[in-house]
Amino acid sequence: MARKTKITVHPLFTVGEISPRLFSAFLEPIGAMVNGSMYNPKHPSADEQGFRQDWMQGLKEAGLIAVRLPGGNYVSCWNWKDSIGPREGRKAHLDMAWHQYITNEVGHDEYLQWAEKIGAEPLYTVNLGTGGLQDAIDLVEYTNHEGGTWWSDLRRKNGHEKPYRVKTWYLGNEMDGPWQLGSWEKDPKGYGVLCNETSKAMKWVDETIETAVCGSSAPFMAHYPQWEEEVFSQCYETVDYLSLHHYHIAPPGDFKALLGGSVFYEDFIRTEIAMCDLVQTKMRSPKKMMISFDEYGTMAIPNARLHPGYGPHNMAATHYRFDPERKYVRHDPDRMEERVFPGGDMLHALTLASTQLAFLHHADRVKIGCMTSGLNALCSSNHDHVWKSASHYVLTQLMQYAKGMSLETAVEGETFDIPGYAINDTSEYPDKEGVNWVDAACAWERKEGALHLFVLNKNPQEDYPLEINVSAFRDCTFLKHLALYSEDFDARNSYETPDRIQPRQETSAVFRDGYLTARLKPLSWNVFCFRADADPAHS
Repeated sequence: MARKTKITVHPLFTVGEISPRLFSAFLEPIGAMVNGSMYNPKHPSADEQGFRQDWMQGLKEAGLIAVRLPGGNYVSCWNWKDSIGPREGRKAHLDMAWHQYITNEVGHDEYLQWAEKIGAEPLYTVNLGTGGLQDAIDLVEYTNHEGGTWWSDLRRKNGHEKPYRVKTWYLGNEMDGPWQLGSWEKDPKGYGVLCNETSKAMKWVDETIETAVCGSSAPFMAHYPQWEEEVFSQCYETVDYLSLHHYHIAPPGDFKALLGGSVFYEDFIRTEIAMCDLVQTKMRSPKKMMISFDEYGTMAIPNARLHPGYGPHNMAATHYRFDPERKYVRHDPDRMEERVFPGGDMLHALTLASTQLAFLHHADRVKIGCMTSGLNALCSSNHDHVWKSASHYVLTQLMQYAKGMSLETAVEGETFDIPGYAINDTSEYPDKEGVNWVDAACAWERKEGALHLFVLNKNPQEDYPLEINVSAFRDCTFLKHLALYSEDFDARNSYETPDRIQPRQETSAVFRDGYLTARLKPLSWNVFCFRADADPAHS
């Protein structure tokens, strides 16, 4: 029988304020995400702009906070100026990042107007690959200036009288990567100088905005984290966020490596925080740099053939590959190809939950989180319909309950080890020992007296007895225990079977004298809701 897990939280042990933008999503026109789910003028629900209203309504009802757009690798060869004005006059181009045609049926204005319609804040990525300083200046002027200039008046002429008021701007995408068009991989100082001048100029156009500079695209980069230090040495005072990306990969069926992947996210975050603080100290700056984790995901991928001994060459060899047989693809939104990832709904829901808990553990510094498949998590879609996957419930519960102050969670229980492994030449993971089977994070809205504990059981076999100690909170009352799990781990929700997996309210928990006892199902996501007085019992 599994040993009891104990979780203790105390109102005096705080992490930091939780930003609502921690639960955001990422949009890039790859495959059917834009041409199919977002835009299909032939769909029965399409509005006057060709946007699918069923998908928009699903995202709006889910409460999507913010969305980073329009990419991604895509933006490094995208000219926004060719995507504005009447559709019949727009220029089509090749997208060399994803080997597809850029038709520009969905352009700059459409992206921002779509975000307006669903009530989400747009987080905009600037082209600093083939684009440059003047292009960025014109972009902010067109987007945010009231009027009276060529670009702002052109926006009004194109049908949007008021400025879009985009607040957050990303200075390029993964600019350290050899796969990026216009990469600054070999010149971090040059990229830093460009960011300094671009951020300065953009803020002179609109001094209300904030900017984010690219960090290492993964902890596997040979130049990590020296890249960030060299970039920041040129632009630390003019930017507001460090932009991080990471995709955790594990072999199919390896639940330890897959659900334990949050420890690698935390290693990445801790290293980047230390690097930011090092630069702050060296520059004698009072400014504390925040983190935007604006692309992330966890996935199961079979091991590839390894080529040991080549070192940094592996990264270059992976991305400087020229295939004479490869063809450019034209995506027809009315021939939407449904992409089905292996594994059931719960697998994706639990990997999402695991990463989100890691972000909550560092809520003092991680202020933006854009899940790469976040839009699909909130509202799944195919050619005809939309529905709610299991991930929808995890993400919306975090949006609803993870508010206020993140509190430290002391977890005592059984642990497991992750042996080091390599998926391919560029994704190699070290050994990890003593990883908790049960992971937790806590949010406290002090003024409202709302206390919420998020608990994830990563164990595929064990049903854990749980004890939660909230005795340090004054007049604490237990409200409910919400659990998400499935006896059939391969089960999926669909339009035809939308309720196969959904949260249920458990009734077996017992609360007495500040201690709650409950049970955690294997591979389950749990939310424990309490009411607690604003003042702690022990000050």
